[in-house]
Amino acid sequence: MTTVTIWVDGWQMQCCGESFAPGDVVSWPLLEADPGNFAEIVGADRAAEIDFCEEHHGDTDAPPTRLKVLTATEVHCRIAPPPGADAYHPVPGTTELVPVEKADGWPESRQDVRFMGYLVTAESTHARRA
Repeated sequence: MTTVTIWVDGWQMQCCGESFAPGDVVSWPLLEADPGNFAEIVGADRAAEIDFCEEHHGDTDAPPTRLKVLTATEVHCRIAPPPGADAYHPVPGTTELVPVEKADGWPESRQDVRFMGYLVTAESTHARRA
């Protein structure tokens, strides 16, 4: 078995994702992750550990991969516009990681941070890694 780390976007879970918990077997379309997409949220070191992102919106031809969920961790961080910018971005160094027993996309609110998604570790016999 291969252990992989997967990013699951909070907004995708809130839109139409299915709840999952450690021990569950899920079937997710996976795209290879670009660590640069997650560095602002979780930091460069943690982002480098993300193998895949779950994607059930958009144009993906990725076939579903069966996975056994080992752990699920909520990721929260502050968001604010950088100096001179109008758009909001994650504020580096503000990440809060919260291990959970169930992931449903609707975590309990936390003061001064916003829910961004989940880091999931899972086992798969068919995982692809770059």
